[in-house]
Amino acid sequence: MDHCLLYMTAGSAEEARRIGAALVDERLVACVNVIDGMTSIYRWEGTVHNGSETVLIAKTRRALVDDVVARVRALHSYSCPCVIALPIIDGNPAFLDWIGQETK
Repeated sequence: MDHCLLYMTAGSAEEARRIGAALVDERLVACVNVIDGMTSIYRWEGTVHNGSETVLIAKTRRALVDDVVARVRALHSYSCPCVIALPIIDGNPAFLDWIGQETK
């Protein structure tokens, strides 16, 4: 079973918690870490922006990434939310088994 971390951002801690809770409740991810207080500097529609965002890091199975992306897009306030999958190449076998057990 292939596992991955999903790196996502949200405009506020409240939005991040709402999205994270939905993903866990729907068993699309096993766990979401919400890290508030990140500063993002980025170019959007030709203008450089500097603002506060909240990071979400989720653990899931590779087979669910497309479903997670679709759900985040439906729940998110951004027109183009950041959702990036990073493969987990190794780790605690018991934890990796848990990810598989907690996702649909």
